[in-house]
Amino acid sequence: MNDKYKYTPDNFKSDQEIKWCPGCGDYAILNSVLKAMPEVALELKYKHERFTFISGIGCSSRFPYYLNTFGFHSIHGRAAAISTGVKVANPLLTVWVTTGDGDSLAIGGNHFIHAIRRNIDINILLFNNEIYGLTKGQYSPTSVLGKVTKTSPFGTVEHPFNPGEVVLGARGTFFARSIDMEVELTKKCLVSSAKHDGTSVVEILQNCVIFNDKTHYSFAKDKDTRQDNTIVLKHGEKMIFGKNKDKGLIQIGMKLMVVKIGEGGITIDDILRHNATEPNPGVHMMLVNMKYPNYPVALGVIRDVVDVTYDDGVRDQVESVRSHGSIHCVEDLLNSGSTWEI
Repeated sequence: MNDKYKYTPDNFKSDQEIKWCPGCGDYAILNSVLKAMPEVALELKYKHERFTFISGIGCSSRFPYYLNTFGFHSIHGRAAAISTGVKVANPLLTVWVTTGDGDSLAIGGNHFIHAIRRNIDINILLFNNEIYGLTKGQYSPTSVLGKVTKTSPFGTVEHPFNPGEVVLGARGTFFARSIDMEVELTKKCLVSSAKHDGTSVVEILQNCVIFNDKTHYSFAKDKDTRQDNTIVLKHGEKMIFGKNKDKGLIQIGMKLMVVKIGEGGITIDDILRHNATEPNPGVHMMLVNMKYPNYPVALGVIRDVVDVTYDDGVRDQVESVRSHGSIHCVEDLLNSGSTWEI
């Protein structure tokens, strides 16, 4: 084992005082990131100086201060755009974006979908608490229809975005979902994200304990119910869930159905096997759209497919122009065409 790639979480932790509200899920997410980065470095043979964290504006966007890496605390909604520039300028960097549902899906929505469409090799951590936290409790693009907030005192009249649906609709090649309290699952999703060549989006369900009800996401967090209300997907394995591992998913036509193994003639052989690498996003779209209480919420790596990347395309194009062109430096450019000597 090469010690130059061997790090601990403390190597990625800054000396800054962490300033989030007591009980905020961001603490758990930070813990997941600190656990994931040494594993990424070791598996991919990345030195510490290759790690770069870029954020927009919001509670999630404090991350660059709390990490001992290169970082850039940018402006509202522009983290994906800045990350694109960073990755193209220095393709050797592993670029991570920390952003919220308001930051990326409202003012930053255009940058978000085009980064995904271009499939540039960056890793986006989307903290989804379904409300604006730092700006004091307005409804966000992911707030559920009818949610009462400071800016919707009678309930929202807008249909929310489903981040997974947006990613797949923008031709996304990687999408995973976790919950803030599931530190180990989040860590695994982040490591898988780092291994993926292209834009990866990891949605993390995270509650704002100040402006959301404290029971927000409780269906997926309470230890007595979460195993029945969520399903952790693993590539190549059967889609089985439940406290007793007796529930599963089958496909009938263009629809997924929840069944109980052992009832109605259903056996394990009938249960769908998860294929994260299937190019056709049909089943992946069904999985990201599963909602409680009719379905378990899908967690883990849902989609992970290979496609050409923007940063590789730019690099190859530049090399091709250099090798076939007549202009190789500024002096060549100045002396091209009609020139005069004085």
